[in-house]
Amino acid sequence: MILILACCCGLATAAPITLDAGSSGLWLNDRIELLEDVGGQLSIADMADPAVQARFAPAEGRATVGQSRNPWWIKVSLQRSADAPRQWWLENAGITIYRLQLYLPDGQGGWHERQTGDAVPYAEGRDYPYRRMLFKLPELGEQPLTLYFRSLDPGGNSFPLKVWQLSDLEQQASRENLGFGLIYGVILALLLYNLFILIALHDKAYLWYVLATACVLVFILSMTGHGFQYLWPGSAVPFWLDRITLPSLWGIFVMRFTQELLYTRRGLRWPHQLLNAGCALYVVAILVNAFGYRAEGALIIALTPIVTVPAALFSAAMRVYQGFFPARFYLLGYGAVLASTLVLVMRAAGLIEPGNFTAYLFPISVAAETILFSFALAYRIQMLKQEKAEALQQADREKTARLAQVQASADELQAAVAARTAELAAANARLCLRERELEHAAFHDPLTELPNRRYLVERCESALAHAERHGESVALLLIDLDHFKPINDRFGHAAGDLMLQVIAKRLREHVRAGDAVARLGGDEFAVLICGQDAENQARDIAARLLADLSEPVHYGAERLRVTISIGVALYPLHARHFAGLYKAADQALYRAKELGRSGSQVHGEGGELSEQACLQLDVLKIPSGLA
Repeated sequence: MILILACCCGLATAAPITLDAGSSGLWLNDRIELLEDVGGQLSIADMADPAVQARFAPAEGRATVGQSRNPWWIKVSLQRSADAPRQWWLENAGITIYRLQLYLPDGQGGWHERQTGDAVPYAEGRDYPYRRMLFKLPELGEQPLTLYFRSLDPGGNSFPLKVWQLSDLEQQASRENLGFGLIYGVILALLLYNLFILIALHDKAYLWYVLATACVLVFILSMTGHGFQYLWPGSAVPFWLDRITLPSLWGIFVMRFTQELLYTRRGLRWPHQLLNAGCALYVVAILVNAFGYRAEGALIIALTPIVTVPAALFSAAMRVYQGFFPARFYLLGYGAVLASTLVLVMRAAGLIEPGNFTAYLFPISVAAETILFSFALAYRIQMLKQEKAEALQQADREKTARLAQVQASADELQAAVAARTAELAAANARLCLRERELEHAAFHDPLTELPNRRYLVERCESALAHAERHGESVALLLIDLDHFKPINDRFGHAAGDLMLQVIAKRLREHVRAGDAVARLGGDEFAVLICGQDAENQARDIAARLLADLSEPVHYGAERLRVTISIGVALYPLHARHFAGLYKAADQALYRAKELGRSGSQVHGEGGELSEQACLQLDVLKIPSGLA
């Protein structure tokens, strides 16, 4: 019956999306369904299983699930109204998905599979030459058309889906290409301009700038899909052009450019070392990705900015403070890219949904960064020339001035390091406090402030080990509130929360200091009793709890009342491990509810066998071979 109800619920959420004459460009993610295939066990043949269908959940507008080692199935059901065209095209805008499979019905009860994604050549993964994945759907008739996507990308899964009429899509593609072409042109023009300056000056800052600009241009082409469409259409995307390697290379070049532009070797030793460490991490990400560990590579490039960003911003801020004007251009440009990169990381992690804003934000910010970095370089060269001319004219006077400046800079830097050290010490103290708070939160229930299930498991394992060494006993009481749900239904969750808090307080009052009480979840509690008299103490506490916990709780003018059922299991009488002890107590609790609730039951008093007794019976059933 449960399976039938689950299937009915699944069918209820799978209502087809009706397309009319104005549905071209319609966003589908509000009405599609998702299924996480844990372990990658499902195939398209399993989609006919009602149990599998019942596991699909509405996407509710989600177009990304972030980084996941498991495949995801996307279910889409379409039908058309009487005035709608029969022929439609389906767009999946998840451009850099590693492997995506589309399953369309073949009209004979089977499925036609389409392979697409970065692991498949461009032409094989599209039905129309478009930068995004585009598929021609079978003509829609009177019956709904149901299709499935299977998405697998440990680096980040996204699946923004739209349906189009081809003419509308072509118009949109023209507008997109115009905007992206402008961005590409700006970056390419600046790349060539600074390449010529590099050839003339042989300056390392220009070298890293040219490499970073070339790399980010290819990266943007890859992100927009134009690279796959025009630059490497005949093969799958190689690892050295994918979403892990390209941003890692770009990160290396930008960090090197930062070191050269801001002279981090001079007076900014620890930021310089952190930037070196960031470059090393990016190299590790590339190597990890080359050996097929895509998820680990994506994680490394998502975490590396934690090291590089503070170091780069601190270096630029220090140089601005010291009057180095190009650092201002650097701060503006890097800040814009940093914001857009943060959006990309959040998009890959599934924290924000893909959209036109996130698609254009990174290319625009990179174009702005390229312009500002070019200004910084030009101003830097101008400053160098001016300084050289002044040095030739006033060598003796500047020598004395520079010595004084070095001393002043050293003093300033020492003060800055001292201030930063104090800040780090304060931050470390805050982190220690936060660690203690997190540890408390990990082992306690936030509503009742009682220990939680995790705490109970660890405490029980420790108590059982102690009891075994000292020949003592342990009792585990499982407590369940009777008729708690009607309180929530009638008076609301605020009343239910108050009831749980009062019950928790009463439980604490009846438990000895050396014993433990915990909330397992919902209206379930547990009491752990240790010592030689654990059994008698358990029976005594159970009797007192049955009387005290049934007292009414005042909620405004209402008197709320519940009763409790208690199941008791004893070590070593019923079990020697926590799992067996918990199971025995749960069986006793179930027996107490069968007998009418509002009572307690010790495991075995209702006829149940202990764990040891069951084991002995199993041994007796084994043929001895002596007959």
